[in-house]
Amino acid sequence: MTSPDTTNGAIAIGRVVEVLRMVIDPELGINIADMGLVYSVDIDREIKQIQVEMTLSSTGCPMGTAIVGAVENMLNSHFSDHIINVELVWQPAWSPDFISKAGRQQLEE
Repeated sequence: MTSPDTTNGAIAIGRVVEVLRMVIDPELGINIADMGLVYSVDIDREIKQIQVEMTLSSTGCPMGTAIVGAVENMLNSHFSDHIINVELVWQPAWSPDFISKAGRQQLEE
């Protein structure tokens, strides 16, 4: 039987994104996935590695180290048998246009 975290014994990208939704941007109070900070998630099933490419709302984000650390900790706690690699990128530059519909609804609350 396949667990909810896996597809045919392998982690599904959607599950990784769901875990990333548990990481909240402390300035806006919404999760980093709905904020549009997560640009890509790749899973290398052969070497059991999860690669996340993400950005921050600005290059000088004072909470940047804490957010990246929270991503690493959250992924390590849910996928402890995988190598976690989080790469911070600046292109394309983040824009409020990247916030999802769900994220915009959270901002309005």
